[in-house]
Amino acid sequence: MTELLAVAVGVLGVLVLGLIAAVFALARQVGILYERVAPVGALTMDAGPKVGDAAPTFELQALGGERVEIGRPAAVSTLLFFLSPTCPVCKKLLPILRSTARSEQRWLRIVLASDGEPEAQRRFRASARLEEFPYLLSTELGLAFKVSRLPHAVLIDEQGRVRSKGLVNSREQIESLFNAKELGVGTVQEYLGIQQGQT
Repeated sequence: MTELLAVAVGVLGVLVLGLIAAVFALARQVGILYERVAPVGALTMDAGPKVGDAAPTFELQALGGERVEIGRPAAVSTLLFFLSPTCPVCKKLLPILRSTARSEQRWLRIVLASDGEPEAQRRFRASARLEEFPYLLSTELGLAFKVSRLPHAVLIDEQGRVRSKGLVNSREQIESLFNAKELGVGTVQEYLGIQQGQT
């Protein structure tokens, strides 16, 4: 009987050690999963003005006739959103831009930018009902910011400095530009790297 009890206690001890090992393995997997699902910010390309640099300055006439200044000190920040009438992802983001323009109007203005044939751009602006946004047509603007892929966005602060930038394909990536500005970093990825370095 005593031997049977000793065997049972030994088996129970092995089971407890196995459960402890399983809990540690699960905790490690949860940590890995957390890193994988951490917020994905806009994909920053290493081209154009760097985050923290003064933005190139422009004064351009928008399709609606108004004059628009880019890169100069202003009362609010500017989200410069580069798009094209032939870009399906750009079109998908237009409702998000409208919603963002309303919810963030206290501190942000959104300016659309493109290039190409003016009449085609006017038709696109009208059909997509984009009259609420200044809409700039300028090849030089895209070249100054080294825009190579769309949709691309650049957040310029009130002092005319680039605060964040990158390719944006979703609401989360657009909002990551705002988060980066609030956190005082160039990108959300940079912030996550800093946080991981501190742990």
